Amino acid sequence: MLYMLYRLGKFIVSHIPLKVSYGLAKLVSSAYSFLSRGDREAVIANLRVLFPNQSKKKLNAMAKEIFLNFGKYLVDFFRFPKVDKNYVDKYVNVQGLEHLTEALKGKKGVILLSAHLGNWELGGIIVPLLGIPFASVALSHKDPKINHFFMNHRAVTGGEVIGTSSSLKRCFSVLKDNHALALVGDRDYFDNGIVVDFFGKPTSLPKGPAAFSRRFHSPIIPCFMIRNSDDTFNFSFYEPIMPILTKNEHQDLIETTKKVARIMEGIIKQHPTQWYVFRRFWERIGLERGPA
Repeated sequence: MLYMLYRLGKFIVSHIPLKVSYGLAKLVSSAYSFLSRGDREAVIANLRVLFPNQSKKKLNAMAKEIFLNFGKYLVDFFRFPKVDKNYVDKYVNVQGLEHLTEALKGKKGVILLSAHLGNWELGGIIVPLLGIPFASVALSHKDPKINHFFMNHRAVTGGEVIGTSSSLKRCFSVLKDNHALALVGDRDYFDNGIVVDFFGKPTSLPKGPAAFSRRFHSPIIPCFMIRNSDDTFNFSFYEPIMPILTKNEHQDLIETTKKVARIMEGIIKQHPTQWYVFRRFWERIGLERGPA
């Protein structure tokens, strides 16, 4: 059933104008926000961590905007086959690309770090259009049909998509070939990450960015695709986080992950209504260890 809904969504938004698609998404996401009490309360709880002194009324308004923005995110996702260089020229302002191109000159590959913020998926299909050899790691869906749909959709502009169920050897090859490997750094789906403070609370963040960086001496380039009020985007690349290489591997991973956390905190705090986490983010298993 879910697979057919995804197919239907893609069909609808592919055959109507973009602005009409956004209007339809606004109606659907507003209804979902109203009906899905659990998701709405989780979003508000997360916002309360970011803004502990904010009023309930303001938090509710921000939560509603998150659902509206996520509806637009889905429209953009379903329209991936329409994205080309003309789309980039019209809708995307690319900033700081020189940080990525300079980092690739080191011949150690580059880790592109993003978060579930703005439209990270759209950023993933635009990078190949910018002429950057590229692969991204995406969570594999348990339903084979949905997984196939998502993987093919993400690779529409020629970038490679590596499922989390695949071998790490492919990720290694990407970096050895001096390509960019994209990872999201704010969701530890497997509860085996590095525990650091995130917005003042101990949080398990994925160890992948720090581990790959240390093993291959690859710089980490933070990058985020943020929606503007007119539905254009700023696609920004930031100065590299260089690998830490001491004799204490575990501490190196902690220190790099702390730097990753600080970058993500800053961007999320600037654009909280574009951070899409529909569960209580800080209620995770295994955090009794405390902050690293």
